[in-house]
Amino acid sequence: MDGSVAALLGIALMLVLILMRVSVGLSMLIAAAAAIALIQPQAVLAVIAGETFSVSSRYTLIIIPLFMLMGNLTVVSGMSRDLYLAANRWLGRVRGGLAAATVIACAGFSALSGSSLAAAMTMGRVALPEMRRFNYDTSLAAGAVAAGGTLGILIPPSAGLVFYGILTEQSISRLFMAGLLPGILLTAIFVMTVVIIATLHPDRAPRAGRTATIALGQRTRRPTGAYWILGLAAVTLGGIYAGVFSALEASGVGAFLTLLVALGRRSLTRNALGECLLSTLRACGTVFLILIGAYVFKVFLGYTRTPLAMAGWVGEQGWSGPQVVAVVLAMFIVLGTFLDGFAILVLMTPLVQPILTSLGVDMIWFGVMLVITLEMALISPPVGLNTFVVKTVAPDIPIRSIFRGIIPFWFAMLALLVLLALVPGLVTFLPQAMLG
Repeated sequence: MDGSVAALLGIALMLVLILMRVSVGLSMLIAAAAAIALIQPQAVLAVIAGETFSVSSRYTLIIIPLFMLMGNLTVVSGMSRDLYLAANRWLGRVRGGLAAATVIACAGFSALSGSSLAAAMTMGRVALPEMRRFNYDTSLAAGAVAAGGTLGILIPPSAGLVFYGILTEQSISRLFMAGLLPGILLTAIFVMTVVIIATLHPDRAPRAGRTATIALGQRTRRPTGAYWILGLAAVTLGGIYAGVFSALEASGVGAFLTLLVALGRRSLTRNALGECLLSTLRACGTVFLILIGAYVFKVFLGYTRTPLAMAGWVGEQGWSGPQVVAVVLAMFIVLGTFLDGFAILVLMTPLVQPILTSLGVDMIWFGVMLVITLEMALISPPVGLNTFVVKTVAPDIPIRSIFRGIIPFWFAMLALLVLLALVPGLVTFLPQAMLG
């Protein structure tokens, strides 16, 4: 069978399976195997076995479970709750302060977990009850949690940047450095968004007053966990930026130190530790299935020569690098309305990388732009996963209210995309300064 026909059939089958709610990894694996069978039937089993062994035996992939373990340990040890309390003590008395504290706490939690869903779930459980207790508008409260959670895949150690680095064979340490300034900028923009909303509509974000701190303080005596989180983030990320160890080594150091802190706080029971390890194991199973599916899918694309054909077609059109990047990101934003962000990452990156590389696009800079686009997908209706995480935490909040609440934050992300496109040095400065 002709390669282009097999490519169309394989991609169509994969999209159908995903829309039928089959897991992304399994959808890619089935579709790629079926398409390869149409071209070279004798190669199917060899490709699946070879890529499964290749992915499972890659030493560098240990970074994924170790950073996941760090995030899970901060949750079960209560450090994540302390982080929200500390942010609230600084901002709780300001109009809109509880929502701003939620965003900052999400950013701090992201510096250890690297997961947007974990950030939204954890901070949603802590922050939503407090904001609702002080009569915050439910859409603003839900929007702050859902949007703040997206910082988990931008602020290092970002799972999104790790995935991107693995798929494109880019330096994960460089990607982490590239994501730091945009992550801080987006956190500040989110806080500014909350302040603007609270200023224009005071009834949506009333002052919590001194009682907010007292009420939270009754449940947690001192927010020492926040200082530990900041210290752990400083050691792991600071070690990468200072060149003391690689991103892979940082994940091991960070996981070990987080475990020591959790044990030292005496807040980690044997049952909690067991559940934490099982949760990490389950998540890793899902992640590795996605990676195996993605690598088999890349082999399928290689057989059909689809990326090369697309790169040739783009070259014939005479488009410049910035034009192609704008089209690709716009396409990703549209796909984000009906596909999960990580599905877009693993499906589309192998297709667009050859095109962008041929046009001389900086793949580190593009990786950060792509991850911000995936953040937008995480809160875009009707699929946005973070919005449904918030819905799970607060079932009584209508889903339309959650989507209404994320609108200003979605446009804030779009504004950051435009800023980074106009000033790419905000992304590339740290990697170039630290690693040359």
